[in-house]
Amino acid sequence: MFKKFISLFMPINNAVVKKQNQNVAKPTATKTRPKVKPTRIGELGEHKINIQLDQLPKGCKYLSDLLLTNPKARSGYSQIDHVVITPRGLFVIETKNYNGEIKGSRKERNWRVSNRFNMYNPFMQNFGHIQAIKGHLKDYEEIRTISLVSFTMRCRFSVDPELRQINSDELIVYDVELSEYIQRKLNRLQAQEVSRMYSETDIQSIYNILLQANITDPATRTLHIEKARKK
Repeated sequence: MFKKFISLFMPINNAVVKKQNQNVAKPTATKTRPKVKPTRIGELGEHKINIQLDQLPKGCKYLSDLLLTNPKARSGYSQIDHVVITPRGLFVIETKNYNGEIKGSRKERNWRVSNRFNMYNPFMQNFGHIQAIKGHLKDYEEIRTISLVSFTMRCRFSVDPELRQINSDELIVYDVELSEYIQRKLNRLQAQEVSRMYSETDIQSIYNILLQANITDPATRTLHIEKARKK
């Protein structure tokens, strides 16, 4: 007891205290994953799509980010993400960068994203794009068109089952399986021989027509985007 009483009046050894404090385990800081900016997400998505399109079968051509005149659209234009020109027809691709569960049916005007907000039915949106394309292909108005809507792997689908079946001309796919679905669809059309076979000359002609019709003027593109956002 006497020793304990004396120790209360002894000077504190700061070095010892410091050493003891160093031995106390400090709470580790939780590392937070940096958020990816929406613009960066869009760039990554487009990069993955470009990789898929570069794996297309021989004889196919594609165009990206087309802005075509469309008298039926509110802005007067339609902006198409990608068009793939093949010997069996056109694949018109609409890309989406949403995250979560995608709910919807072919006939519903609005789809739901994780029950948080609505999105316009992408197949109805793509139908307008297809009509705009055909409006510029007067010599190929009867060409077969396949509507493809591509989502990132950050999504999961709760949609009509037929939209995932290769016999449909309207398909919802993940971006990483885009080239696979195009190849499978071409194989099916070739086996069934239900659509016209287009020559290399036809494919090049369609490519040239759409390339020349594409509007590249920055002011026009900006105006279209502003009108589309208001809609």
